[in-house]
Amino acid sequence: MEKTKVVSPKVLQPTAPFSQAITARGHTFMFISGQVALDAQGNLVGKGDVRAQLKQIFENIKALLEARGATLDQVVKLTTFLTDADFYPIFNEVRRESLKEVYPASTAVIVKGLVNKDWLAEVEAIAIVD
Repeated sequence: MEKTKVVSPKVLQPTAPFSQAITARGHTFMFISGQVALDAQGNLVGKGDVRAQLKQIFENIKALLEARGATLDQVVKLTTFLTDADFYPIFNEVRRESLKEVYPASTAVIVKGLVNKDWLAEVEAIAIVD
């Protein structure tokens, strides 16, 4: 799978770890449901600690990709839900630690809450896994 960053001089280029647009060659898509900071036994990782929760979320996404023989490098789109706007810089740090260029296209949304009041973030991913 090959990802290419799409750049237009008419659109601001981000300094955060995401791309405004990318193209990806391949034909098998993997759609990963919103992941929260639960480990394989269903225990919340990082209660009250958004950084720990985000790290667990990216570990969950990585594990699902690996189950298909894929890697985080094959993610082409992220949608992130954060329960506090102050968490966005922390999300950017964890995303930068977890992913490499070419960064996926990305959307972040601030929400009033998630299904469980202790969940501080949720991340969905789309990858091309062929």
